[in-house]
Amino acid sequence: MRNVKPLYLLSPFFIVIGVFFVMPLALIAVYSFLQPGEYGGVEWHFSWDAYTRLLFERDFDGKLTFNAGYLIIFMRSLMLAGTCTILCLLAGFPIAYHMATRPERHRGIWVLLITIPFWTNLLVRTYAWMLILRDEGLVNGLLQHVGLISQPLPLMYTPFAVGIGLLYSYLPFMVLPLYATLERFDWRLVEAAQDLYADRGQTLRRVIIPISIPGILAGCMLVFIPSIGSFLASDLLGGGKQMMIGNLIQMQFGFSRDWPLGSALSVVVMAIVMLGLMLIARKGEGTGGLV
Repeated sequence: MRNVKPLYLLSPFFIVIGVFFVMPLALIAVYSFLQPGEYGGVEWHFSWDAYTRLLFERDFDGKLTFNAGYLIIFMRSLMLAGTCTILCLLAGFPIAYHMATRPERHRGIWVLLITIPFWTNLLVRTYAWMLILRDEGLVNGLLQHVGLISQPLPLMYTPFAVGIGLLYSYLPFMVLPLYATLERFDWRLVEAAQDLYADRGQTLRRVIIPISIPGILAGCMLVFIPSIGSFLASDLLGGGKQMMIGNLIQMQFGFSRDWPLGSALSVVVMAIVMLGLMLIARKGEGTGGLV
């Protein structure tokens, strides 16, 4: 009974993981190997066609020809997600550093300010950026008022607008892990580095950043994973012209009603995410088990 009791106590955990995590993923994986139904859904006949259509398309005579359309969307999604992750790191590290070096009684206020955007729905915040970036919006209106431009800048429906939306949406996911790491930082190490005649740049590169690697990796993971599957920013701020993989998956399950292809796309995205997690895990092992 001593060996059975811990497993019994863990049964709610296994049930929740099985029902809400394993089963949906397994269902998506199964659907990716089926044929699309005539009016949506799936037909229970095994087929590789969904994965074949990721790189090829069939002519009227059934001949396969290479089609790079989906590959371009994947590459665009990876590029935007990677750029968003890098920009979030460059902007988030100074913010987290500033928060961690404030007096302890003020840190809670800074954390509150960082989490305030989560109080509002992401859809509402994205629409707010549409009002800011449109031709008659705040940015163009201010630039025209001070005389820097005579005509509105084409900010909306561009990769720039999509990047701004992604950066704004996921910056807190970078700041909070970095802050959690820097808050526990032993600042006596900085004093020791300064006693050894290290300047601020050397102290940052050789003391603060190496010890902050766990927070950096965690923040990069929390930003890259949701941003690669994001579809709201590219749909509203990109105007549908900057399609990402999230938009493509949404289209397959919605308008196109091609569930096998949407499932195959989802499986490929999960494979990319798992590969990234494996690389991060190996990086974590290289940092001496800090992650």
